[in-house]
Amino acid sequence: MQKLLLYISIALLLFILFQEKVIASPEEPYHKEEHTDHHEEKGFNPGTFIFEHIQDGYGWHVFTYKGHHYSVPLPVILYSRNQGLVTFWSSKLGHGHSYKNFEIAHDGQHKNKIIEVNDQGEFLERPFDISITKNVVAIWFSCALLILIFISVAKTYKRREGLPPKGIQSLLEPLILFIRDDIAKNSIGEHSYEKYTPFLLTIFFFILLNNLLGLVPILPGGANVTGNITVTMALALATFFTTNLTGNKNYWKHIFNSPGVPWWLKLPVPLIPFIELMGVIIKPFVLMIRLFANISAGHIIVLGFFSLIFIFGSMDAKLGYAVSPVSIAFTIFMTMLELLVAFIQAYVFTILSAIYFGMASESDH
Repeated sequence: MQKLLLYISIALLLFILFQEKVIASPEEPYHKEEHTDHHEEKGFNPGTFIFEHIQDGYGWHVFTYKGHHYSVPLPVILYSRNQGLVTFWSSKLGHGHSYKNFEIAHDGQHKNKIIEVNDQGEFLERPFDISITKNVVAIWFSCALLILIFISVAKTYKRREGLPPKGIQSLLEPLILFIRDDIAKNSIGEHSYEKYTPFLLTIFFFILLNNLLGLVPILPGGANVTGNITVTMALALATFFTTNLTGNKNYWKHIFNSPGVPWWLKLPVPLIPFIELMGVIIKPFVLMIRLFANISAGHIIVLGFFSLIFIFGSMDAKLGYAVSPVSIAFTIFMTMLELLVAFIQAYVFTILSAIYFGMASESDH
């Protein structure tokens, strides 16, 4: 069972790392003049400001000074039918530049994605893209941090066996016991909670850590990992496969032949089995959307309040100064609320996963 859960985790981690990588088919011509105009737009655009901060990127923006953007370049890895395998740093594509006939589209179907163009700047194709993006680096960082923390805590437990918790143990032990006793035991039951507890602990701390790092505005924080629909889909699929691959006979019996349901709701039209199967598919979908929507909405609201300073400032400098205290106050308030939401969403995802595991492992009474 532990090997099965390990294989599922590895497969879903690989899925996350290669998120949003697609092979594109030929589209309508793309002209470089179109995105040149994009950069010439004047005035503050709150929509652009907000979505540039919450979406994934090929580089990791650190700060802007006197109109110059300073970013950490990340590896771009592409496979083109015309050029084969191409690798370079994302800094080559900064400020609307092209490199080896590759550039970042600023509009159209492939907006904010790397496309290949000809010498005239016309669209050729969307290459197969397995670049190491900001979210991928953030996932690697959070995974490495979790591994270091829990290996350190495990070694401390072995070294101080029988002694009261100390240091970071004191912080993590209540959370670990809460997940084991109040979530796993209560939702799954005494008979099989132990085999699911490692998965529940992993998914809780992964979501919680990335939620908290998303609130930190400076490197290595600021990446919107749990507000990325691909990441939340991978997490939901991990719960989906774990539930259905470890489900016992009683679990599948309740889906296809629910006891206590009249036969005419099962045959000749399998109405109840169809509804139950739809429920199996809808459960992970709900997990995916809930986490994605709550985290993204929080970031959008915070950035929206912060944008009020620049919106009013573009009308009149005095208005910008007048609105600043109110805008900053609401931004701080929403950030504190997001801090609470970070814990709540990690808890909700974990307890719902535990409930699904409990349904899958429930014995026949």
